[in-house]
Amino acid sequence: MSETSAEDRIWTVPNLLSFLRLLGVPVFLWLVLGPKADAWAIGILAVAGFTDWLDGKIARAFNQTSNLGRIIDPAADKLYVFATIAGLLLREVIPWWLVVVILGRELFVACFIPVLRKHGYKALQVHFLGKAAMFNLMYAFPLLFLASHTGWYADIARIVGWAFALWGTGLYWWAAVLYVVQVLQLVTSAKKE
Repeated sequence: MSETSAEDRIWTVPNLLSFLRLLGVPVFLWLVLGPKADAWAIGILAVAGFTDWLDGKIARAFNQTSNLGRIIDPAADKLYVFATIAGLLLREVIPWWLVVVILGRELFVACFIPVLRKHGYKALQVHFLGKAAMFNLMYAFPLLFLASHTGWYADIARIVGWAFALWGTGLYWWAAVLYVVQVLQLVTSAKKE
């Protein structure tokens, strides 16, 4: 099998895990906004976070990386973040300013995609810092859900959840700045050639 055809694979275990994660997004939103079954919603977030870690491990360990995986894995992550912040905002668990900061980062990065495309580049690979940011946010949101309840665990979940949320948001923006630096380096080197 040539390297090109290996990268064009669709049917891999990591892609299946990412696809299953994508299917969980509407279920998660329904649980949060419909019956308000928070325990099930938190369970789906936990499974999504675990499979996000697992698909990357499997892809690297068994040489199952693919072009499709490079698209649907970060897409699933972003959809979970958007779905979670929408659910948390609508349920008044998080303030609007946090949503603005996270979505503002996405708009900031999106402004540089046309620049990449103009110079013949596709999306850049996800940086470790971006993965770390996503990891923090994926832990923050279930904890903030727990913090919205009245159990003994609510205060602890609030402190730890906000620590993850603020750290994750900071890393998310730091990763965005690194992304822009990469874009500028690519464009500058392309102009020199």
